[in-house]
Amino acid sequence: MTVPDTHPRTHRTAGPSAPARALLSAACRTPWGGAATGLPGAAPVELPRVTGFVTSRFSPLVHSVATECLGAPGSADDLVGAAGPRTGTVLATMFGDTVTLDTATRRLTEGQVHSPLLFFQSVTTSILGRLGQSYGITGPVECLSVARDGADEALSAADLMLEQEDIDRVLLVGVELAANERATWIHRRIAGPDGPDPLPDGDCAVALLLARTDEGTGRVLLRAGAGSGSPADRAPADARHARFGWLAPLVAAAEAVRPPEGGPVPRPVRVPGRYGYVVAPAGRAAAPAAPGGPA
Repeated sequence: MTVPDTHPRTHRTAGPSAPARALLSAACRTPWGGAATGLPGAAPVELPRVTGFVTSRFSPLVHSVATECLGAPGSADDLVGAAGPRTGTVLATMFGDTVTLDTATRRLTEGQVHSPLLFFQSVTTSILGRLGQSYGITGPVECLSVARDGADEALSAADLMLEQEDIDRVLLVGVELAANERATWIHRRIAGPDGPDPLPDGDCAVALLLARTDEGTGRVLLRAGAGSGSPADRAPADARHARFGWLAPLVAAAEAVRPPEGGPVPRPVRVPGRYGYVVAPAGRAAAPAAPGGPA
């Protein structure tokens, strides 16, 4: 199900009574080669192909970052294992797979035979179904197309899913392709104080594995209501994260779970938005958290 950011949502009242969620694992995938030098998750080579998905990097990005986060299916590092039936999935994106959509449209306008493969992969849940088959994940799936405070809304969707009694873990994936001509035009057309979040300046995907705090021993916790919840602070505080656009808070959260080698000690990350989420190492105070990035 694709839910725009105008979809009415219910949510517990944010505050100290809201339970914390454990972040068990995380991964980030950014462009490869010189464009990614010094960035978290930089891929040394082009992403491997995923059988059944062509033309676009959208699905390979999702597949790669999810596999890195969860561990190879069936291996000793597999973090899903027997928990597949009690694991849900949330995917958040602003524009989705624009490459596949535009390729299919172009072929149609040029009078070419429509490719069933392009129709299949234009559905965002197609790659999630592939991952579910590999890992035995059979829990609920939710896809969001969010224009404002995307990281906050994505975390809220995962948080709400964990309220269900039959769900113990949620794989959250945020993904965006480098904006093509159509996406850039739309984004600029509605820009302004109340316009959409900034877009990343290249392909980017982030994955977080969240769990009930009593279902894991995550050293990094997600807590609602601990931040200001102000939508005004939407720019990342850390200059390294500026290029990730609306995904910046999720990238910073991934670094809190997997600190870069030789990097600074992880500090709380405040996620801008109405729910005021804070991602912080267990035992660290949330107050010093900076908007959209580490303090």
